[in-house]
Amino acid sequence: MTTPAPEHDALADLGLAPQRELGTVYVTGGSSGLGAAVVEVVTALGGVAAVIDRDAPPSGGPHAIADVSDASAVEAAVASLVEQVGPPTALLTAAGTDAVGRLEDVGTASWEKVIGVNLVGTAAAVRACLPHLVQARGTVVTVGSSLGLRAASDASAYCASKFGVVGLTRALQLELAGQVGVTMLVPAGMRTAFFDGRTEQYKPGPDAALMDPRQVALSVVHALRQPIGTEVRELVVTVSTEPSWP
Repeated sequence: MTTPAPEHDALADLGLAPQRELGTVYVTGGSSGLGAAVVEVVTALGGVAAVIDRDAPPSGGPHAIADVSDASAVEAAVASLVEQVGPPTALLTAAGTDAVGRLEDVGTASWEKVIGVNLVGTAAAVRACLPHLVQARGTVVTVGSSLGLRAASDASAYCASKFGVVGLTRALQLELAGQVGVTMLVPAGMRTAFFDGRTEQYKPGPDAALMDPRQVALSVVHALRQPIGTEVRELVVTVSTEPSWP
C-alpha cells in the first residue's frame, strides 16, 4: 500500500497553489470567547498566536495587555508582541463588547465604549499591524455581525459599531487590494460569555442553538490559509436554524 501524498503535493499535482502556513497571528480579544478559540486552534495547527486583551490569556501564552479602544495602547501592545514572537503575518480583531437596551436607557459612556472597542479598536489594531502585514502580504480578519447587516431594537450601540465594521472592512478591501488580504467574518451566536450579565430578556432563549466558537475558528483558519492573491472577502458562519440570517 502506498503512502498518500501530502496535501501540498496533491494540490501541486492539480496545478493549484498550496494553502499558506498559519504563521504568526495576532488576536485582539484573544483571552476569551471567539478570540481564545482562534488562539487554541491556530496553536493546535502549528501556528503562533499572540493575544492583545485587557486580561492575560488563561493559557499564559504570548500576550500584551491593552484596551483596544486606546489606539496608543494598541500600538504599544503590537510593539511588545513583535519583541516577543516576531511581527504578525495575520490579524484577527475579535475584541468586542455590547450595551443592550433602549437608547435612552444606555448611558453615554457605555454607548461610546461599545463604539470604541468594536469599531475604533478594530481600526486601531489594523493600523498598528499594517506595516508588518504589508511586508508579509498577510491577512486581516475583522469580526462583524449579522447585526452589522440588519438592525435590531435595543441594540443601537452594537448595530452602529458593527455597521461601522462592515463599512471599514469593505473600504480596507479596496484600499489594501494587492497588499493585504481582508476578510470580514460574520458569526452568529456562540457559546461564550458574551451574553453573561444581561437581564433574561436579552439572553438567548433556553432552546437557542449556539455554536462552539472553535468551529467558527476553523473558518477563520480557512481564510488565513488562502494563497497570496486569493481572498475570502466575507464569511458568514451560522447554525442552520439561525433566525438572524439572512
